[in-house]
Amino acid sequence: MNRTSHRLSAVAALGLALALAVSGCSSDQDSPAAASDQGVGSADRDVTVIEPGRPGEPATTVEPGDVPAGDEFNEADVAFVQMMIPHHAQALTMCRLAARRAQDDRVLSLARRIRGAQGPEIVAMSAWLDARHIDVPKAGEDPSAYDHGAHGHGSMMGMLTDEEMEALAAAKGPRFDRLFLKSMIGHHQGAVAMAQDAARDGADVRAAEMAADVVAGQSAEIQRMRELLRQL
Repeated sequence: MNRTSHRLSAVAALGLALALAVSGCSSDQDSPAAASDQGVGSADRDVTVIEPGRPGEPATTVEPGDVPAGDEFNEADVAFVQMMIPHHAQALTMCRLAARRAQDDRVLSLARRIRGAQGPEIVAMSAWLDARHIDVPKAGEDPSAYDHGAHGHGSMMGMLTDEEMEALAAAKGPRFDRLFLKSMIGHHQGAVAMAQDAARDGADVRAAEMAADVVAGQSAEIQRMRELLRQL
């Protein structure tokens, strides 16, 4: 299978994943400015990095900068990966708040699930950028520095404002549970829209696969959070 076919397969998988997700559904810090569990990444690491494999294939390790031959990517791929790292980092911060402030066990379980999925995704996305000598967003940087909307590509959607994060950090118990779910639904919807844009406009197979993972996982979580909101 040539690279174009791999790309088309990945995009098709994204559409299937979205359909299945919609039909199937299924010591922490309090500061809203805290960095993600995994760190947001660094382009300065002088170590081997993980190169995510294609569906059904294991990940491999490569030296920084050793992009596989024939690996094609474009600005849409870069925009998606660079924006999704701080986007995920904010979600992890929200989940750390839930560990201390949520009351409902189902909300706590959901937050743990989101942390378990998005932490490793940050690592994979950072590795993708590292291998191509592209800047990796770092903990503490302003996320808007990586918003590509001003450069003719999609903007970072679904991010909570500083005020919204402060309101979430101040809430407790049932009030926190509802605010967390409402906030995370919007956050996930932004991520899904960004991933769909990347699948449509990007060129890189691995970036398309990461986008498909975001669409599948977060679409299912959106449905779950909507169900929880109705039950609280």
